[in-house]
Amino acid sequence: MTIQGLIGRKVGMTTLYWEDGRVDGVTLVEVGPCVVTQIRTQARDGYEAVQVGFQETRRVNKPAAGHLERSGGRYRHLQEFQVDELSDFEVGQSLGADVFHAGDKVSVRGVSKGRGFAGGVKRYGFKGGPKTHGQSDRHRSVGSIGAGTSPGRVWKGTRMAGHMGARNVTSSGLKIALVDDARNILALTGSVPGPKNGIVRVQLQERNESEAPTPLFTVLPTDAVEDQPTEDETVDEIAVDEEAPADEAPESEAPDEEPEPEAETEVDAPADEAPEEPETEAEAEVDAQADGEISDDDSEAEAEEEPPVDDDTSDDGEKASS
Repeated sequence: MTIQGLIGRKVGMTTLYWEDGRVDGVTLVEVGPCVVTQIRTQARDGYEAVQVGFQETRRVNKPAAGHLERSGGRYRHLQEFQVDELSDFEVGQSLGADVFHAGDKVSVRGVSKGRGFAGGVKRYGFKGGPKTHGQSDRHRSVGSIGAGTSPGRVWKGTRMAGHMGARNVTSSGLKIALVDDARNILALTGSVPGPKNGIVRVQLQERNESEAPTPLFTVLPTDAVEDQPTEDETVDEIAVDEEAPADEAPESEAPDEEPEPEAETEVDAPADEAPEEPETEAEAEVDAQADGEISDDDSEAEAEEEPPVDDDTSDDGEKASS
């Protein structure tokens, strides 16, 4: 099963270190999972190819939804690639980075970064005008753009200021330094057009039949390295196995010693709390009675004091009348 390329997403850049001391800057491209959405045949379409979809999405129009119904998903990007044998592919089949091998040469096509409206110095690397002899406004000018009388116009294709970037660009001859099948990531030596998360088309140019060297250090460890336990993990496992019988013995003895103090505390606690409640209620009743007696004494004292006041007022009233 050989397909000539896949759709990918530019992840970013990193560095690979080799055993001979070389250091390569590589671009990480996530290729897949790509799902086969349609198979082009010579009898029906006039050519043989396989259409694949990349990046699932929720929103597609009805014609696209009907076209992708057989594949079992909805995909944002669709492209076609040539294959060696159509019989090796079927609709709904998933493809990943395992179709490439380390050492293969590929071409990557993508949309370059948009720079907006740029001048001739930035867009084409023009030198600019002189900064002396009165040229105060010619520092970044493009200079002459043609003769006056003949031809009397500007030739098409003259390099001038204009929109820069946001064009389809292809980088050819990029070598695959590393293939991570688990993450569907390719490490390509060199630069890839487009920004991060940009969609690119990875096309196979030359297949490498020999075994490619493995980098000494990389930020993408293989599954074999991840699955192998380290020395610290093996030492910890041995220590746990040796200490397991010692841990089980105290657990069997612990229930015989611990329940006794717990039972005592549970029984003693209610015994201490039970007599406190009646004592507090009796004290409350005694206090309430004492308060009632004091209030009765106060009321009687006030009642005894009030009559003399009334007698005085009555005497004063009699004197006034006489």
